[in-house]
Amino acid sequence: MIDAGERTKQGAAPSTKRSCAVARREILDRIQKYVDPFRIRKGKGFRLKGFDPGDTCGLQLGKGEAAELLARGTQWLAEEQDMLYAQDRWSLLLVFQAMDAAGKDGTIKHVMSGVNPQGCQVFSFKQPSREDLDHDFMWRYVKCLPERGRIGIFNRSYYEEVLVVRVHDEILKRQRLPPQSVSKRIWDQRLADIAHFESYLTRQGTIILKFFLHVSRAEQKKRFVQRLERPQKHWKFSSADIRERGFWADYMDAFEEAIRATATQHAPWFVVPADNKWFTRLVVAAAIVEAVEKLELSYPVIDAAKKKELAAARAALAREK
Repeated sequence: MIDAGERTKQGAAPSTKRSCAVARREILDRIQKYVDPFRIRKGKGFRLKGFDPGDTCGLQLGKGEAAELLARGTQWLAEEQDMLYAQDRWSLLLVFQAMDAAGKDGTIKHVMSGVNPQGCQVFSFKQPSREDLDHDFMWRYVKCLPERGRIGIFNRSYYEEVLVVRVHDEILKRQRLPPQSVSKRIWDQRLADIAHFESYLTRQGTIILKFFLHVSRAEQKKRFVQRLERPQKHWKFSSADIRERGFWADYMDAFEEAIRATATQHAPWFVVPADNKWFTRLVVAAAIVEAVEKLELSYPVIDAAKKKELAAARAALAREK
């Protein structure tokens, strides 16, 4: 997926800069085949059944080779993130949605392993508090949006409001909405609100990438069984996970509707096969690297006044005994 080729350091020879640029262009061309098949930029006509949770684009990799490729991707991402933070102009919002045991936590852990924690924020949204319920459905998510220069990760997100809330109408009742706000069109209205909200964010400099980790029902069962059989995994198991399996078809319909209504050019969805964790992580890493590279980030160029200040600082240090 991602080969050698580090970002050129300031002061490098022109030939070195050109060779690095060519190397990165070749890498981007290579990773596109692991990103493009799963990217949804136009939701109209989207059907989830057209995506195989076990797809690996024909890649046959061992764990060691997959780990090496992922390491190259995370290294590149770390370099880009450092410039994102220094430039302080863009922000990046990564949204992860999935059924239980699809591998969201592991994907976030591995893909973001090389990123400076100072430039990254992770939020995992659980059941809303009383304060959350006293506000509109987007309120608690808006509070957690990343500042300029930072990467924000939503482990579940505002899409829960058109997924789990849609599947379980008793949750909607707890939101205490005015009667006139609750109609048959509420889900279409919420999806439209989300699409407009994402359009607004992108105009303000937030790059949005949304990942649906698409795990099969059979693979989810396998992972649940593993959790039950391994004591070190018991903490991850909840009886609620089993109950939710009973609503599988409802969730798939809700995911399909959400992606269909909100997949756009500026805020695409990636329906990432999740039955093979190594491939899931490669696709996610490739999609993030590709998006950030397109920003053509660079370290801020200092002006004459700053150069004078630095020269004075060097002189002062040189005079010290």
